[in-house]
Amino acid sequence: QVDLMESGGDLVQAGGSLRLSCGASGSSASANVMGWYRQAPGKQRDLVAEIRTGGSTMYEDSVKGRFTISRDGDKNTVYLQMNSLKPEDTAVYYCSAHIHFQQYWGRGTQVTVSS
Repeated sequence: QVDLMESGGDLVQAGGSLRLSCGASGSSASANVMGWYRQAPGKQRDLVAEIRTGGSTMYEDSVKGRFTISRDGDKNTVYLQMNSLKPEDTAVYYCSAHIHFQQYWGRGTQVTVSS
């Protein structure tokens, strides 16, 4: 059983920064993709950013230039540096990992950006 645990969510003012962290336990295999998703109240869960083995990254358009995803080598640890936060970034942020063709999810961490 793979377990993902996020941390770093908080209440922050618009223009501020947060760094989310996520670690996976329960698997010795390296995830080929790790990512961050977010879900605002009443909305679907959407991909924010992902990073693949080898380091290639992709970002949702609204966060390009503000958010940076990174990974601790081939460990199943992923970070999301979020700068210039906006109220519309408010959501529960979920970590995801693809290991052996299965997608695993964390329980989420709340990010609230006040105007």
